Amino acid sequence: MSQTFGSESPRAHTQTSHRKPARYLVVIDSGGFVLARLFLDSREQVAEFDAGTEEAAQMMAGLIPTEGADGAEWDRALEGHSAAERRAAQVYTLDV
Repeated sequence: MSQTFGSESPRAHTQTSHRKPARYLVVIDSGGFVLARLFLDSREQVAEFDAGTEEAAQMMAGLIPTEGADGAEWDRALEGHSAAERRAAQVYTLDV
């Protein structure tokens, strides 16, 4: 008969590096559906969700967006969007 009774003890915590914080929030129309897309400072996408959510509103609160994401720095990140969608996009720079 085992004398261990219950769960085993938790293992020692190992330190791992955290994911970099998002730097840009891009609000863009995608075929009639407005998306909020989060990007790192390298313009790598880390999240995408409905721009009408409460979380999106909280992230945008108090920030003034830049109109348009049609610069060369956004070409790869937003390649699936039309030129008109990119021109109408709002780019928020998040406080890190």
